[in-house]
Amino acid sequence: MTGGAIRVGRAIALALAEAGMDVAIHYHRSAAEAARTRRDLAARGVRAVTLRADLRRADAPARLVAEAARALGGLDVLVNSAATFSRMPFGRTARREWDATFALDLSAPFFCAQAAARLMRRGGRIVNIADVAVMRTWTGYIPYTIAKSGLVTLTRLLATTLRSRGIAVNAVAPGMVLRPRGFSRARWRALTRGRATRTPGDVADAVAYFATCQPLVTGQVAVVDAGPSRVRRGRRPSGRGNRAARRTA
Repeated sequence: MTGGAIRVGRAIALALAEAGMDVAIHYHRSAAEAARTRRDLAARGVRAVTLRADLRRADAPARLVAEAARALGGLDVLVNSAATFSRMPFGRTARREWDATFALDLSAPFFCAQAAARLMRRGGRIVNIADVAVMRTWTGYIPYTIAKSGLVTLTRLLATTLRSRGIAVNAVAPGMVLRPRGFSRARWRALTRGRATRTPGDVADAVAYFATCQPLVTGQVAVVDAGPSRVRRGRRPSGRGNRAARRTA
């Protein structure tokens, strides 16, 4: 899984290990945190490896997926979690910032999925981490919101494209879970209206469900947000009851 060393990504990696999966943890700068997460995964009785890559580089996604498959002896599940989240209002967004956001938040998931699908010869699961931002108008985060909206569309397109190959593609769209680095507490309270809406474990449960569910569940977006998203939401899927079955993530 990409971005699996810290924060919500770490919670997802731990949930996959609890489901019995061996896990390859991608990181970019968080080497110490990745090593700690690897040790915690190994303590759960699964194989775990750490792999470093800058997924903004054109060749990095395919190389990362290939290294993960070699290290684990195959690939059954891909979780696209790595992302950048930076304030970029309309009038102050530079082209370099725009390109970097799209490279990590949208292009990398596409090319990781492309490489993973080639290796999933017996079917597989791809889970993309989107955001409730796609249902709001966060004018201070235009590139991020557009990229995550593209990721939701990509999820549905890949679900149709890969259905005949037994590869299910779904997305989880968390609400505001953890205060981002660089956010003041006052700014975070204003954005969340005084409270975070879910925990990392809730997001991880939804990912674990999609990583282990039947392949007919595909093209879905699970919104994990108990609070201020003014959209209609269905019941959050729970991953606790299906501990099966996929071997490597």
